[in-house]
Amino acid sequence: MTLPTIWFLLLFVLLIGYAVLDGFDLGVGVLHWFVPRTDAERRLSINSIGPVWDGNEVWLLTGGGALFAAFPAVYAAIFSGFYLALVLLLVALIFRAVAMEFRSKVESPRWRRVWDSLFGIGSLLPGVLLGVAFGNVLRGLPLNADGDFTGSFLSLLNPFSVLVGVLTLVVFVMHGAIYLAMKTEGRMQARARKWIWPTWLLSVVIYIAVTVWATRLAPERFEGITDNPIFWVLGAALLAALIGVPYFACACKDALGKAIVCSGAVIACMIGLAATGLFPNLVPSTTGTINSLTIHNASSTTRTLTAMLVIALVGMPLVLIYTTVIYRAFKGKVTLTEESY
Repeated sequence: MTLPTIWFLLLFVLLIGYAVLDGFDLGVGVLHWFVPRTDAERRLSINSIGPVWDGNEVWLLTGGGALFAAFPAVYAAIFSGFYLALVLLLVALIFRAVAMEFRSKVESPRWRRVWDSLFGIGSLLPGVLLGVAFGNVLRGLPLNADGDFTGSFLSLLNPFSVLVGVLTLVVFVMHGAIYLAMKTEGRMQARARKWIWPTWLLSVVIYIAVTVWATRLAPERFEGITDNPIFWVLGAALLAALIGVPYFACACKDALGKAIVCSGAVIACMIGLAATGLFPNLVPSTTGTINSLTIHNASSTTRTLTAMLVIALVGMPLVLIYTTVIYRAFKGKVTLTEESY
């Protein structure tokens, strides 16, 4: 296994880590408009993700840094092509964080409604924007011979990529509904549970539509994919996880912990299957395969990849240990205290 291949895998591991961990708290943010009915319940909603949301976003920052170091040409193409979308993403994440901190600073219903709305918008936009960006990568971007993006912001809002954005949002809401049901009790838990089944069903339908559309839109991504054993392993795991979500979340009363593991596996397998279809491409080009950015023509030097790999082998276990400790420390049902948001 070559260094560029290892870094391709590491990048998608970081992407999966972010999507699985930050996916549920973005989903909780979207459900903040629908599930909580009282101010106390809205505080419970925010505090369910309060101890973990900022740590979850470390995976996104690490992924961006790893992309810059390992595949600088890809970083340049994506960050220049998606510049406006990335600015919107950052603005949404900033307002989301600020809303969590500010909503309880003033004892005013109007004040809290404003910040609740910003919290919801700041949770909805990242899921959609990240999905649209990923959909464009799967579809292919217009790149010239120098690997520069030659399209426009409006060209990124094509139907296929928008559908991938909707899929991402729906899957995150499903993931968030399971998490919120796991962290709450009583009527609020019951309302959160009601969102699991419809979002699961919608996720399955949209995923099938995206897959069929992708095979017609970019058939070259699927050439020989059935000969790859990884495809069958991930496909079987995805099917099992999809079955497990409604079984553990709806059929079993006290198995929400298993349900959220299954929903996380759904996200991981979906991204893994997309990576299997992309490899060895990182950014396919719609202007000719010769212009595509791959792990071979877009990677850094061997010395850079080696040095970064050493750093990753030291840093990633630390992140995993930190994440595990935090989730263990704050496991169980959420309660309101003087330190709560």
